Amino acid sequence: MPDIPGRSAPPPPKHTARVVTLHGELDLLTAPALRARLDDVTAGPCPDLVLDLRPVSFIDCAGLGVLCRVRNRIRARHGRLRLVTGSTRLARVLRHTGLAEAFEVLPGMPGGIGTPGVETADRAAL
Repeated sequence: MPDIPGRSAPPPPKHTARVVTLHGELDLLTAPALRARLDDVTAGPCPDLVLDLRPVSFIDCAGLGVLCRVRNRIRARHGRLRLVTGSTRLARVLRHTGLAEAFEVLPGMPGGIGTPGVETADRAAL
């Protein structure tokens, strides 16, 4: 549709973050299914992903490997990844493994995400 002087353009599409809540243990046993799910979630251009790790009770090197993989996929697609931890446990693991600076780690859900009245593209639990 051509631009008509004096008429405003349609608003840009609403950008929403995709929230994925992970539960339980992220380890060698659960890594393949998690990797496949996160590959699907990050397949498009400019993904904006929030991984809610607050319900995660354990993470090993295979789980960290999946987080690094999703980070690399998102960066390659010019997107954004945020990890919500809610505790110092995961932050300590990231620090001791040298990965603390590789991720945007938040203590709680970012403003406007996961609150009533705010749309999220996906709220999936694994």
